[in-house]
Amino acid sequence: MRSFIRLWRAWRQSPSRADTVAVRHNPVTVATVPGIYGPLHGYLAHRYATTVVMTFLDIEALLGFPLPSIARSDGRWWTDAATSSDHHADAWSAADRRATPNLAARTVTFDRVA
Repeated sequence: MRSFIRLWRAWRQSPSRADTVAVRHNPVTVATVPGIYGPLHGYLAHRYATTVVMTFLDIEALLGFPLPSIARSDGRWWTDAATSSDHHADAWSAADRRATPNLAARTVTFDRVA
């Protein structure tokens, strides 16, 4: 019982619990998904399909805010995100997905990484 109380107090006092969502996607690694991209991660993580195709409008409706203009004009925002200081790609990386944008069609294909 005491360990439960300690865990509960630690969780309650954590300043970042509203800002981030901790995601365990394999037994060894824990990824932190920024809160604003958490809904996209949740959606992708709970899809059984190997491939999920979403329009930009679908993603914006899910997130509740518009995608940055660079996401609509530069495919590297979706593919080179590992080198970016913005952690938007953690949403699909933590869900074991790889993003492939089609800027002309305004869609993104999220494939499961084997």
